[in-house]
Formats: sequence, C-alpha cells, structure tokens
Amino acid sequence: MEGNDSVTVVGSIGIDDIETPRGKHESVLGGSATHFACAARFFSPVTVVGCVGEDMPPDLLKALEHNGIDLSGVKELPGNTFRWGGKYNEDMSVADTYKLELGVMADFQPEIPESRKDCRYVFLANAAPAVQIKMLECASSDALVVCDTIRHWIESERDAFEEVTKRSSGLILNDEEIRLLTGKTGLVSGAESVLDLGPDFVVVKKGEHGAVLVCAEGAFPVPAFPVRDVMDPTGAGDSFAGGFMGTLCRMGTADTVSLRKAVDAGIVISSINVEGIGPEATLGAKQEDIRTRLARFHELRGIP
Repeated sequence: MEGNDSVTVVGSIGIDDIETPRGKHESVLGGSATHFACAARFFSPVTVVGCVGEDMPPDLLKALEHNGIDLSGVKELPGNTFRWGGKYNEDMSVADTYKLELGVMADFQPEIPESRKDCRYVFLANAAPAVQIKMLECASSDALVVCDTIRHWIESERDAFEEVTKRSSGLILNDEEIRLLTGKTGLVSGAESVLDLGPDFVVVKKGEHGAVLVCAEGAFPVPAFPVRDVMDPTGAGDSFAGGFMGTLCRMGTADTVSLRKAVDAGIVISSINVEGIGPEATLGAKQEDIRTRLARFHELRGIP
C-alpha cells in the first residue's frame, strides 16, 4: 500500500435473509458497513463505526476481525441487531424487501472513535441525513468525506440531504437517485447539477452497466466487469464504495487520475462480491485475485 492512512466507514452491520431464484439463505452477515469494509480492506486499513445487538452471533463478527477489519468503533447495545430480508426477481436486478427490523440501529448515534478522529477518509453509508451531518461534524476538517443515500431520504428529508451534499467531498448514488435528486433525465447533466451544490465529484452507479464518474474535468463512463454467474447482488453498491474509497486512501489523493483508478477498483471488487452469498466471496478473495481481475478488466478495455 502506498499511503499510510486508513478509511473509516459509518453504517449498518446486520443479519440478512436472502432469497434468490437459486434458493434461500438465512442469517447471513450483512449491512452497508460490512460490505464496504470487506471490499476496502484490500486497498487500505479500514475501521467500522456501527452497532450490533445482543443477538449478533460472535462468529459473524470474527469473520471480519480475522480479515484485518478494525471493529473498535462497533458497539454492542441492548436489543436486537438490524435485520433485512429480501427476495430477488428472476434477473436479480431488484430485491423486494419483505423484512426490515431496525433493532438497535433505530436510536443509534454513532461516534468516530477518539483514535480515528484524525482519519482523512470517511465514508457515510446510507443513513438518515441528520446522522450523516453529525458524522460530518465529527470528521477531521481536512477529511475527504463521501456519502451514500437511498430514495427514501431524498424524498422524505430532501433539505437535510442537500445539506449533506453541500458538505461532502463526493457522492456515490445510483441512476434513480440522481434523477430523483435533480429532476433531470440525463445522468451526466444530473450529476453536474449535483456538483453545483458543492461536492467535487459524483459517481453514478449503473449496476450491470457499470458507473460514470463526473467531476470538474468531465464525465468518465466505465463499463461493468462481465460476471458469468451472479449469485447474490446484495451489497454490490457498498462493495463498490469500499473499493473506491480504499483506493483513494491508498493513493493519498483524489485527483482525476486517482478517481478514475478508484472507480475501476470499485467495479472489480463489486464483481467479486456478487459471485457469493452476502460477503462470502469478498471475504474469501485474496490480493492476487484482485490484481488478476483488475488486469483482466484493463485488458478487456484496451488499457495498458
């Protein structure tokens, strides 16, 4: 690794029940911070800030610790762990949520550990804008802070989310969220409108069609890595964000060249994530797997 910093992610750690056309899988380790951290660890050290309930099986968290993920910012609170259940359609492009139990996440007020207050790379995974604003206030003044969101917060707390947008270095959103936030049908023009609010860059996730980086220097579309056998798309977006942020941290800069390399890394690591159930494929991958796939990705695109 080239840099000596680390990434802090604030988000959920949960237990998922996942149903795909191939079968059902219960009590799978999940959550936005989980998928992010499993991906980011390949590129930089990563600290998770979140909470679990008393019902969290210890072996699930040990799987993260055994892979070098710092859980010093994870609190165990009285109550139940966040739980999500989703059923994917035949092409696995959309999951219908049939269970959503916030548990201890409902009232959790995250705090960056004192030892990580000077962290220069912070990712705010999907959460209420009020929580994200609090974390922005806790982060170092020179930190590169990137945030995510979902349709619900844009619709229900638009003003607060726009405040988060103004105070963030970058946003990672999907195409639906960009259109909802800006009212524009064009992804590039929509992302440019978001830049006008304050961020330095926006990454638009397009699922199986890749992603588009939009910054002051222009728009840079990147295709998806062709995956032969998708097992479970859960957490693919968070895995992308982990690869993206981890790469920026490793490189120690967020110029256009670094941002483009970070998008490539995010796409590659998310392509590994979807090949297993939950984070199992990402946790089971090796550094050599990442290097090999990234080289293949560049080869497919004619990049030396």
